[in-house]
Amino acid sequence: MATKKAPAKPAAAKKKADEKKKKNAWLKYSAAQLKAVDKLADEYKEFISKCKTERECVTEIVRQAKALGFKDLDTVKKVKSGDKIYSVNMGKAIALFVVGSEPLEKGMKILGAHIDSPRIDIKQNPIYEEKELCLLDTHYYGGIKKYQWVTLPLAIHGVVCRKDGTTLNIVIGEDEKDPVIGISDLLIHLSQDQLKKDGAKVIEGEDLNVLVGSMPLKDTEKDAVKANVLKLIKDKYGFEEDDFLSAELEVVPAGRARDFGLDRSMVYGY
Repeated sequence: MATKKAPAKPAAAKKKADEKKKKNAWLKYSAAQLKAVDKLADEYKEFISKCKTERECVTEIVRQAKALGFKDLDTVKKVKSGDKIYSVNMGKAIALFVVGSEPLEKGMKILGAHIDSPRIDIKQNPIYEEKELCLLDTHYYGGIKKYQWVTLPLAIHGVVCRKDGTTLNIVIGEDEKDPVIGISDLLIHLSQDQLKKDGAKVIEGEDLNVLVGSMPLKDTEKDAVKANVLKLIKDKYGFEEDDFLSAELEVVPAGRARDFGLDRSMVYGY
């Protein structure tokens, strides 16, 4: 005897039923698991606070790896089962291995992650003066929403290879006593035309040049603000305008990662 099939549930009803089955992760955690979540979040915040570029990530990963018994592959003469080794490529990528006991033909487990993030890079000949303001010429890296980068406190991270062959690590804007830099925007009462544009065009790529100074150097007729900034860079940070040619400097949001939400259930950071 033939029977009729039950009518299929509407998609909306099925979705609602599925949602009822799902339980918020916070409600599943035991007290011990909640402690573990907080511990992991604190470690994560610490990592992303101090590691905002590929080079900084690699440096910190090497430090943590050594503490866990990993050795630099370049210093190991023979590798055997159970060894923990790492290899750094150009200071911007790292591979870590735990050597197994089975032949490689039987396969290996691979876990990959990227350590680059969308940011603003400072060009190789960047510093200029315009309308008595000193700016750095930039281009953006990765998929950024350009309008999100204006009127934010920004920091400079990177490395400078000086003319004398020495290398200088740079971090400006992270210490509470440091100055920060930024990208200016139009005042609200001057931005009527700007606000009519699509989100992708409110701030164009060429508008992302970074403002770094407005104070002129005394007794200087041409580009006095730029001259003052260059003097400050040389006196305080130890490099000159020509050194920008061999520098890798990145502009990132300044400040440490923090708990987000009154219940501290989320993380705010870059």
